[in-house]
Amino acid sequence: MADLRGGIDLGGTKIQTAIVDADGKVLGQSRRPTPTDGGPEDVAAEMAASLREAADEAGVQTETLVGVGVGSPGDADERTGVVSGARNLPGWEGSFPLAATLKEALDAEVRVGNDVQVATEAEFHLGAGREFQSLIGVFWGTGVGGGLVLDGKPWLGRGAAGEIGHMVVKRDGAKCPCGRKGCMEAYAGRGAMEAEARRQHEEGTKTDLFKLMHKHEKDRLTSGIWERALDHGDHLAEKLVDRAIEALGTGIASAVNLLDPEAVIIGGGLGVRFGERYMGPLTKEMGKHLFVDERPPAVRVASLGDLGGAVGASLLVSS
Repeated sequence: MADLRGGIDLGGTKIQTAIVDADGKVLGQSRRPTPTDGGPEDVAAEMAASLREAADEAGVQTETLVGVGVGSPGDADERTGVVSGARNLPGWEGSFPLAATLKEALDAEVRVGNDVQVATEAEFHLGAGREFQSLIGVFWGTGVGGGLVLDGKPWLGRGAAGEIGHMVVKRDGAKCPCGRKGCMEAYAGRGAMEAEARRQHEEGTKTDLFKLMHKHEKDRLTSGIWERALDHGDHLAEKLVDRAIEALGTGIASAVNLLDPEAVIIGGGLGVRFGERYMGPLTKEMGKHLFVDERPPAVRVASLGDLGGAVGASLLVSS
């Protein structure tokens, strides 16, 4: 099988990998939890192991691939393959040569890009954004990331465009994992939501979130745990998800006011799980802040699901 590519989507909760053909069809896939301790070397080792599993399922060896693309959080330098400041990953405050490390482990050429940008481009080329020429991707997961396609082309700015999660939605507001205050991610990122749930629970607020987490043998409040809590009518879960939707609607509307795209694509673990369920409240919250409110952008849930990031990463590789 010629012209096969590997794709690795590195997230704060999971590592999703895929072997993809020239038409974007997934021939093999694997998923592993992202390590919660150690450092970049440990994360890279899990990434390599997961891609080997996907290659085994596809019946190929990693050294026969045209190349491997990686979508990574943090500042991913496409030119050098170095990833810096991936704060949602263990011990990754500094810089790490991710492409070179994976190239050695997999015996294949490796390209890196920003995780949300490559997932946004996958939705633009193959998914929910195919009918549009301009869109914002908003990926609601461990953090909140953004990607941009303007006039049919990816927009990276000087390398750090699309950081919608760090738009300020409340001046001097809640502390964000990035260290600043009032960012959208401080209210809507899964990591920040879990930290706030723990704080309120320790202060006496009743919730089943952590009982459900232990019952289902999770070490963090995954999107599935949040969904179960909502289905059980958990008031704290409802309150924190509503707060997240308010922050998302405010921040997305501000980005739309600046760029006026045709569409907004909602992805990420929480976004895919809750996008349809909360589409009404989200668009209502956006409508409060849209300057041209009679002509809002289309808002769609990412259609490539959990594989979107890995498929998008594979697009980094040229034949």
